[in-house]
Amino acid sequence: MLTLSWFVGEDSDILKDRSFQLLLLTNMVAPLGTALLSPVLDSLIDPFGASPASIGLMISAFTAPAIFLIPIIGMLADRYGRRPILIFGLLCFGGAGTAIAFTTDFRIALSLRLLQGLGFAALSPIVITSIGDLYEGTREATGQGLRFSGSGIVQTAFPLAAGVLVVMAWQYPFFLHLIAFPIAIAVYLWLEEPIKTEQTEQGRRNVGEQLKQIWNLVKQRRAAAMIVARGTPNIVFIGFLTYNSILVVEVFGGTPTQAGILAALGSISYAISATQAGRITAHFESRLYPLIAMNIALVSGISIVFLAPSIYVAYVGIVVKGIGFGVLLSIYRSIVTDLAPPSLRGGLVGIAEATGRVTATLTPIAMGAGIAFGTPQIGLIASIQFVGVSTGVVAASVGIVSLLILSSSPPIRVPTR
Repeated sequence: MLTLSWFVGEDSDILKDRSFQLLLLTNMVAPLGTALLSPVLDSLIDPFGASPASIGLMISAFTAPAIFLIPIIGMLADRYGRRPILIFGLLCFGGAGTAIAFTTDFRIALSLRLLQGLGFAALSPIVITSIGDLYEGTREATGQGLRFSGSGIVQTAFPLAAGVLVVMAWQYPFFLHLIAFPIAIAVYLWLEEPIKTEQTEQGRRNVGEQLKQIWNLVKQRRAAAMIVARGTPNIVFIGFLTYNSILVVEVFGGTPTQAGILAALGSISYAISATQAGRITAHFESRLYPLIAMNIALVSGISIVFLAPSIYVAYVGIVVKGIGFGVLLSIYRSIVTDLAPPSLRGGLVGIAEATGRVTATLTPIAMGAGIAFGTPQIGLIASIQFVGVSTGVVAASVGIVSLLILSSSPPIRVPTR
């Protein structure tokens, strides 16, 4: 008989922990920031009086602020606790997202998206940090994997719901953000503060001293290598999402529906593979070798996608890429939370997550420049394929080198007063 422990591993019992259940619920909200808007952006052009070129600002206004805000909010969580930051993030995210349904002023909508970006910065990174506070070892890795798996499910299901609702009225998808409010009430009533009182008191040091201690942590070779590695999977993931529809239509001669299937397969495969993070951690004495293998899966999968002779071969490639992506990010996040003491964990996780945001922001720009440069020489299709494969090779190479540096570096020296 198939059981949850058979699928996830011996640590599947953390799903019975009320604190973990509440963190999973909270984590459902953050992926809505981009997943919800992706299929409906075209339908927002007329209501907001925007253009096809400017409507993309609805995504940029949400993602860009997090680069700077995540480390700051991580420090605040170290000073004042995780629970109040999570409640603030839920209320800010849900309130701003729902309010977009009540305006047709594009500037106001962009301002509300900026506020949602602030809410996001107070959600995903703090959930990751809280799991690191509550669990250790394989249980912590399993928790990170299940959290990431939940994100994949949300990114698969909610865009479908948004696509149905937008047919009725452009405002309706934004009402899905209301889910944040009952979750905020549940967190307020039942979530126990993941970080102990004496640890928050230790974190509530002078701001200058706190920044100095985080810098002393980050500049150590082991932590620096992990922060760099953390940003590399996003390069492949965002690179694929950016050119998915162009690749399918222009290269494979496919349809937008097939592009949607390709993206859905990527999300489903990483959601499933992420659940195995704890089992992989328990099975291998060192996580170096499985992580190197997953980097190879990442570059192999994305290369198959961009070089595939047909859409059906690309389906295979995206599953391979999704497996590498799901395992890598889950275990990377587990390693990051292990590197810092509780009083500095939020700050370090914030910096690592901001690195992922930086690479996600720069990847489409770099790929676009590469394709524009290569098209006159080798043509559009060959240029897309070359840049897509090169992006995977660069990301995996940087990831593997970072892992080798991390494994050969001395243990973290915890900063003291």
